[in-house]
Amino acid sequence: MNRVNSWHSGTAGFMALAVAASTITPFILSTPASAQLFPRQPYPSRTYPSTNYPSSTQVTIPAGTSIPARYDEAERIIVTPTETMSLTLTVATNIINRSGTVLIPAGSQIVGQIQPVYGGSQFVARELVMSNNRRQSINASSRVFSQTQEITRGSNTGSILRGAAIGAAAAAAVAAITGDRAIATEEVLGGAGLGALGGVLLGRRRAEVFVINPTTDLNLRLNSNLPLSTY
Repeated sequence: MNRVNSWHSGTAGFMALAVAASTITPFILSTPASAQLFPRQPYPSRTYPSTNYPSSTQVTIPAGTSIPARYDEAERIIVTPTETMSLTLTVATNIINRSGTVLIPAGSQIVGQIQPVYGGSQFVARELVMSNNRRQSINASSRVFSQTQEITRGSNTGSILRGAAIGAAAAAAVAAITGDRAIATEEVLGGAGLGALGGVLLGRRRAEVFVINPTTDLNLRLNSNLPLSTY
């Protein structure tokens, strides 16, 4: 009997342990596992060269387009019908297209010269210098100046010459007609040599010159298409 009781008590103890284990195990597993998260280390920032280069667009200003221009250095320009005189003009207004884009900014320079042509004299442009110092060849010209003004001995040349840009040949002619050699000095002509021209004209009683208004007579017209790049 004692053995039976001992077996029963042992069995009961074993079952008690099993029950206890079955009750404890779910309690342990019911706690979820959690992973500790570490923030990702940021990569060091870098600066790369910009690839946003300004893009250009090709446009063409058609032949026949008018370009208002002026000469700001004098109130008038005086040349003889046979002489050539270098000048740099200024574009008077913005040249724009139909959408309002400025193609040639006001203040741009036009380099060229007044030269003899059939029927008179004419300003002929050869280079356009934009305000950003871009240079471009240009084929443009002014109207032909055909109306001359006569200068005679004893006439009041002061009103004509005052504030004028005078070509070397014109200055020599006026000096020869009026006898006022001061007109042909280096100061007036900016170092232009007169040489034999003054001697040939000496003693003449009259001379013909072109008197050009630098604000109204030097508007230009393109003789051929002008391709440009706009930015």
